[in-house]
Amino acid sequence: MKDIVFCSNNCFVLYSAALQAKNSENKESVPSLPQSPMKERPPKAFHQYSNNISTLDVHCLPQLQEKVSPPSSPPIMFPPAFEAAKVEAKPDELKVTVKLKPRLKAIHGSLDDCRPPSKKWKGMKWKKWSIQIVIPKGSFKPPCEEEIDEFLKKLGTTLKPDPVPKDYRKCCFCHEEGDGLTDGPARLLNLDLDLWVHLNCALWSTEVYETQAGALINVELALRRGLQMKCMFCHKMGATSGCHRLRCTNIYHFTCAIKAQCMFFKDKTMLCPMHKPKGTHEQELSYFAVFRRVYVQRDEVRQIASIVQRGERDHTFRVGSLIFHAVGQLLPQQMQAFHSSKALFPVGYEASRLYWSMRYANRRCRYLCSIEEKDGFPLFVIKVVEQGYDDLVLTDTTPK
Repeated sequence: MKDIVFCSNNCFVLYSAALQAKNSENKESVPSLPQSPMKERPPKAFHQYSNNISTLDVHCLPQLQEKVSPPSSPPIMFPPAFEAAKVEAKPDELKVTVKLKPRLKAIHGSLDDCRPPSKKWKGMKWKKWSIQIVIPKGSFKPPCEEEIDEFLKKLGTTLKPDPVPKDYRKCCFCHEEGDGLTDGPARLLNLDLDLWVHLNCALWSTEVYETQAGALINVELALRRGLQMKCMFCHKMGATSGCHRLRCTNIYHFTCAIKAQCMFFKDKTMLCPMHKPKGTHEQELSYFAVFRRVYVQRDEVRQIASIVQRGERDHTFRVGSLIFHAVGQLLPQQMQAFHSSKALFPVGYEASRLYWSMRYANRRCRYLCSIEEKDGFPLFVIKVVEQGYDDLVLTDTTPK
């Protein structure tokens, strides 16, 4: 039988008629491969074909005898699956060889041999950054703010201002020092000489009421009564906030009333835990911050008179940012020259005031004002005290 070569679209197929006949006859019986090392291979056929698809050329090619190959090593025994595959193979089948594309050349010493070499920029070198997180076993307690502040203080990496001096002013109602929380006792208000009261401690007293201008009336009256009343929560004197229920004698400090879970209402009344309604109430007040201008109404003339009567006691009288250190005095021979139609100029008068700096528009400094005597007439002295500068002294014969 002759071998026929078909050419179509530059693809060549070799079909053997003899092989087809042979396969049809031997479908049921499959011969086993010989185990001898010497194996005769079918002779190779050399074919000639033309690239012209339109004219198909078929040739009968001569068969050449193949040279006998040298004896090979003993055959290797394969598993049964591979042997069955060898049995099915026919010696006359066409063998197809697939040629793969060559791989990229491996780079010696690189992490990935298949990747092309990266560009090396002049003066720079790329590195890989690996992050490793170590989580300690067991319970971890985060450091508190005090420990962090102490650690930063040891390192010396932070700049902190000087600590604020402790406020020793004490509320004469609840006996707590310093300003309270905004949503609590609130700020301290001056009641009298070295007498202070928290805003809400005075506002929520039974006798006290507030005018439209923000003045608190009857604060001194509430203080006199509170000095004789004991709080139901802390059992200390100074309680002024009583239960609004008729014939209820429970009375508290404002801070103690919050701790005892009393109910406050928008009409400035309060009910103790025994008489408050269950659940929430539409008129209940839960926020106590006061941002409006509030002050204690008092007799300033009587207050100044009490300062003079107390003599040389160590007290400070302040009006806003103006602090009085010494009132001074006038002798009979000085009365003629040390006064005007509107003011007196006592020798030894001294006061200080915090006001805007003359050097910077957004800073404040201290001005120390005093009155001295020179040639029988008053001399007004102002000393400017500002941090980072020497004291500047200004003098004149008139207060202006």
